Amino acid sequence: MIDLKYLQKNFDEASAKLSKKGVDTEILENLKSLFANLKEANSSLEIAKAEQNKMSKLFGEYIREKKDISELKLKVDANKEVIAKLQATANEANSALQSIALAMPNFPDDSVPEGTDEDDNVEIKKILEPRIFDFEPKEHWALAEVNGWIDFERGVKLAKSRFAVLRGDAARLERALISFFLDINREKGFEEVYVPFINNSAMLQGTGQLPKFEDDLFKIEGEDLYLIPTSEVPLTNLYHDEILTAKELPILLTSYTPCFRKEAGSAGRDTRGMIRQHQFDKVEMVAITNPNESEAVFKIMVDNASDILTRLGLPHRAVELCGGDLGFSAATTIDLEVWLPGQNKYREISSISNTRDFQARRAKIRFKDGKKNVLVHTLNGSALAVGRTLVAIMENYQNEDGSIEIPEVLKKYM
Repeated sequence: MIDLKYLQKNFDEASAKLSKKGVDTEILENLKSLFANLKEANSSLEIAKAEQNKMSKLFGEYIREKKDISELKLKVDANKEVIAKLQATANEANSALQSIALAMPNFPDDSVPEGTDEDDNVEIKKILEPRIFDFEPKEHWALAEVNGWIDFERGVKLAKSRFAVLRGDAARLERALISFFLDINREKGFEEVYVPFINNSAMLQGTGQLPKFEDDLFKIEGEDLYLIPTSEVPLTNLYHDEILTAKELPILLTSYTPCFRKEAGSAGRDTRGMIRQHQFDKVEMVAITNPNESEAVFKIMVDNASDILTRLGLPHRAVELCGGDLGFSAATTIDLEVWLPGQNKYREISSISNTRDFQARRAKIRFKDGKKNVLVHTLNGSALAVGRTLVAIMENYQNEDGSIEIPEVLKKYM
């Protein structure tokens, strides 16, 4: 959650930051009005409480001096009713403020480029040169048909559209990639964790999926439980409402999980193939850090995801997201986009974000800094999205006859 004290004290500056992310000015004005209402309610409440304290002291004096207290008692009782009403008004104003704040995105860093969508993202660098084919490269769904690797029709039969079945070597390759990713992440100092694939609403609110993105989640009927959209949720919330020691930081975690998303906002996009599925595998990195270390850890995470792609021999590029394309919880994000020769374009395969203290404030994750409890910084990123890596291998390692080579680093797993 954004720092409401900062927003209140520096409203114009904070509003400019949020506008960079496309937050409507009407919402910001509504927020400003709620701040004013809360301030007025709290001020009136404090005055009424001060008057009550004053009358309470007077009440004691009257009793000691054996004065008539009947009139004073009526005033005290009447003021109690006023306090109760003012407290209810203050609580209502605070609830309204908190409700809007929970749906408000994180402030973007000042360094985040201006822009409205992915077309305004800024390329940082390219890594590895795309292969030059002496034949027309096929897209992954055509290769899947040649090799019998992906059964889209039976995936639909088992569930619905945007589900697929991997068969034979494709299923083995999926498993090999998961093991390879986890092994590399462990080499880089990330602790491997196995987590529940179902989390409760408090955890999803902690990382920012709720309340704003409930329509994108698969909810379990009759339970306060959801299928996770990413293991960022359970990994970050391992420390939900905890106070860590400074010596414990940074905490680096990695986990494999399936991820479940309704993808309500993706209607009409990538309807063919494996790029956008309701269920997909991902190996995630999460870091919980001292604020002074989060920039350095951010670079470690970006470099690690890029290193995995390089070891696989997959050409890719690093892109800094503009304000309009930045995720809800992110203060800054670098995407890694892998080259898909069949599509003749780069496609996102990893998104690494620093959320600063946004998630920590929602999830109440702090560390002891001397005598003070300070909010940590949380970071997350894919290393990597498994299905998209499989697609990238299929398209980059294809032969003219449609057969597919296996990258050297994966042969020990297959």
